[in-house]
Amino acid sequence: MPIPTPFYARLAEHCPNHQWRDWAGKWAVSQYGTNHDHEYFSIRDSAGLLDISPLFKYDVTGKDAEKLINRVITRNIAKCKRGQVYYTPWCDDDGKVVDDGTVWRLGDDRFRVTCAEAHLRWFEDCGFMMDAEVKDVTDSIAAVALQGPRSQAILSELVDPAAMASLKFFYLLETEVDGFSITVTRTGYTGDLGYEIWMDAAHAEPFWDRITKAGENHGMALIGIHALDQARIEAGLIMAEVDYHSANHAVIESQKSSPYEISLGWTVDLKKRDFIGKAALAKEKKNVQPTSSRFVGVDIDWLDLEASYEQVGLPPQVSSLPCRDTTPIYVGERQVGRITSKCYSPLIKKYIGIGTIEQQFAYEGARVEVEITVDHVRKRTSGAISSLPFYSSPLKRKDFDV
Repeated sequence: MPIPTPFYARLAEHCPNHQWRDWAGKWAVSQYGTNHDHEYFSIRDSAGLLDISPLFKYDVTGKDAEKLINRVITRNIAKCKRGQVYYTPWCDDDGKVVDDGTVWRLGDDRFRVTCAEAHLRWFEDCGFMMDAEVKDVTDSIAAVALQGPRSQAILSELVDPAAMASLKFFYLLETEVDGFSITVTRTGYTGDLGYEIWMDAAHAEPFWDRITKAGENHGMALIGIHALDQARIEAGLIMAEVDYHSANHAVIESQKSSPYEISLGWTVDLKKRDFIGKAALAKEKKNVQPTSSRFVGVDIDWLDLEASYEQVGLPPQVSSLPCRDTTPIYVGERQVGRITSKCYSPLIKKYIGIGTIEQQFAYEGARVEVEITVDHVRKRTSGAISSLPFYSSPLKRKDFDV
C-alpha cells in the first residue's frame, strides 16, 4: 500500500478524480483532470509543478566520499565542481546498467545521490572499508519539479532573481524561502527550461503554498505522470524499468543494457581510475558489433497508420495517453528492435516512439516497420529512425542575463 508524500494533502485537494498511482511506494498523481492535455501544454507554454518526493535520495559524506562515488558511477566525479550536478548511470561488474540518476557535489567530501530505485545497500557495499557514510534521506526530504518557460520567473518571486538568473544548467543553488532552507537544481525530465526544488519534509506544505501562489500569474498548472511522460518521450529521455531493465532486476542476460545501448555512452569515462564495470565497458567499446543495440527515436508514419485503419472502416485508434507497452520494430521479416515508450506529440504533430534497435539500422532516416493492432489483427505500419531528442527547448541550457 503506497504512503503519502509530504505534499499529499495539497495534491489531494486538486485531484477529485482520484487518479493516483504507486511511485516507489508513494502516492503520485497520474493526472488531475479528465485528461492530461492542459497539464502537458503547461510544461511547454508556461510551467508545470510536479511532486517528485518519491525519488530515492542518499547523502554520502566522509574523507572517502569522492572515492566511493567514483568507484560506483561511470563519470569522473573528481571533475565535478562544488555546486555542480552530474547525471550518470552506474553499472555492475559486467558493465550493465543498475540505475541512472544525479550526483550533486555539495562540498569536498559531501555528495547527494538521487535515483529511481533503492540502492542504499549497493552504495554501502561498494564503500566497504572506506571512510564514508551513506545515509538514506529519502523520507526526510520533499521535492518538486517546476518545468517550463515560465519556471525561472516563478522562482524569481521566491528567491533572489539575480541568483536564479546566474544558475546554470546542471548546477545548484542553496538558498532560503521564508526563513527555511531549500536547494534549487537546474535539472529536469522534460527537455524544457526547468528546476527541481528540495527541502526538509517539514517545510513541504508552506513551500507548496508559496510556489503555487507565485505561479498563479504565470499560468502554472499542477501536472501528473502522464504529462511528464509525454514531455520526456519528446525529449528522448530514458526511464528505468520501461526503456531498460536494471541489471539487478533482469531475469535473463538479454534484458540487461550497457550505457552504450541506452544513449549514455557519453557518460562513460574510461580514462579515470578503476570503477565497477570499467573493464567490460572498455571491451564493449572496442568490439562494437552490427547487432549491438542503440537507443533511437522512431517517427511512425501517420498516413500509413491511418490507411491501415481505413482498410477495415475504422478511424485511427491511438490512445491520447503515453504508452509504455513494448512494440516490435522490423526490417523485412526480421525483428531488429523495439519501441519501449510512445505517444502522439501535440507539439511536433507526430506519432513518436523511443527504444532500441540494432546498430546497423540506428541511423537517421533508416526505414523500418512498426507493429500495430487493428481490430484485433496484428499489422505493420511504416516508420523512420530519428535522432534524439524530438524536442529540446532553446531555454533549457540558456545562460540568462544577471
